Amino acid sequence: MENNSIEKKYSKWIVILSVAIPVVVALLFGVNLRKWNPDIKPLSFLPPIYAAINGLTAIVLVTAVWAIKNGKQKLHENLMKFAIGLSVAFLAMYVAYHMTSDSTKFGGTGVIKYVYFSILITHICLSVIIIPFVLVTYVRALAKRFDKHRKLARITFPMWLYVAVTGVIVYLMISPYYHY
Repeated sequence: MENNSIEKKYSKWIVILSVAIPVVVALLFGVNLRKWNPDIKPLSFLPPIYAAINGLTAIVLVTAVWAIKNGKQKLHENLMKFAIGLSVAFLAMYVAYHMTSDSTKFGGTGVIKYVYFSILITHICLSVIIIPFVLVTYVRALAKRFDKHRKLARITFPMWLYVAVTGVIVYLMISPYYHY
């Protein structure tokens, strides 16, 4: 398959996923399964797990950049697939938690409250924006369009790393207010 046709083949899926993922997450965020069935237990054990997945994603991303800069293309490729898999796992756990548990309110006051919400808002916004960047960057590598892949990866990497790291920070800041 020609490189351009690979990109064209996936372009409609990139658009669909880039729109559908945030919309579905937003819709499911408002669904609490326990209101329909009180026997469903809250999955309150998930936040530290998906925060750890965010931390691991950050480590994997940095390691993947190190790998490609050191000529380890196959390792880079495998690490990037792993990072995408971690992000999918995070998303599934995040949605599952919010569908079975009440949202936790941040209890901090003063300046720390503004810091928290600044980090949270940028984290959420970039977590939506990063979806098409990751998908297009990945497809460009599949199509062996490495010049375009590299150019976009220079934008994708810091955004994705920011989302992963701030996910951990948001968790650490709100964790004292969780009701287990």
